[in-house]
Amino acid sequence: MNAPYNPGGGLISKLGRRWARIAARAPLNVDLDHAIVSFTFDDFPQSAATTGAAILEARDWRGTYYASAGFAGTRNHHGAMFEADDLQRLDAAGHEIGCHTHTHQDGSQISAGEMLADIDRNLQALRELGYQGELESFAYPYGEVTPATKRLLATRFGSMRGVHAAINRGSCDRSLLKSVPIDGGETGVARAVDAARSLIQHPGWLIFYMHDVQDEPTEWGCTPAQLERVCAAVEQSGARVMTVAAAMTKIGDSQ
Repeated sequence: MNAPYNPGGGLISKLGRRWARIAARAPLNVDLDHAIVSFTFDDFPQSAATTGAAILEARDWRGTYYASAGFAGTRNHHGAMFEADDLQRLDAAGHEIGCHTHTHQDGSQISAGEMLADIDRNLQALRELGYQGELESFAYPYGEVTPATKRLLATRFGSMRGVHAAINRGSCDRSLLKSVPIDGGETGVARAVDAARSLIQHPGWLIFYMHDVQDEPTEWGCTPAQLERVCAAVEQSGARVMTVAAAMTKIGDSQ
């Protein structure tokens, strides 16, 4: 099994990420009287489609699953990845299926045209797996993107999510929405719980993202008990839980 890919961490890469956050913004004003929370799963592992979905559904909540169809039916460091049956069940249950490209490439290392071609390939592959709905929401693999790609994808998707750890409040960018991970062991999960609790005093749109949900998770995943803790904090905050697409509609209606 190949080692997980890690994007560049040098000065040039960091400056590129900062520029991508500043440039090619698609303005979105998030001014909420009542907080919104969205739970999202990237790639997505089969444990997210089963264990993760069951935890949300027990509260009558639904999540957004950003699918990379090239992973379907395979195994990697997250364990077994989703199958066609998982995709179809999630869709039938009311979860949102989002786009995460087909081959999960670093968006800072390919052109906007190459990214769009991979997105088109992903849609075709999802159709072949039995998903016939729309793809309204997008998440950048590794959170990596260029301004050119942001501009192009803003014409294709209602929202695009990154991995900059913060809550969406005030003046935001729908082309690079902020999100908070539920991973990193107990320290990371504690930060996610604190983010949910902060909504009581400071409403906003908190998008969580995670990968596998299993008893022995990867560093990018969490245990079922850890996800339950975050869900309990969200319940205590009184936030409304919505898919990303539903939250975008709600926020758009208030503009």
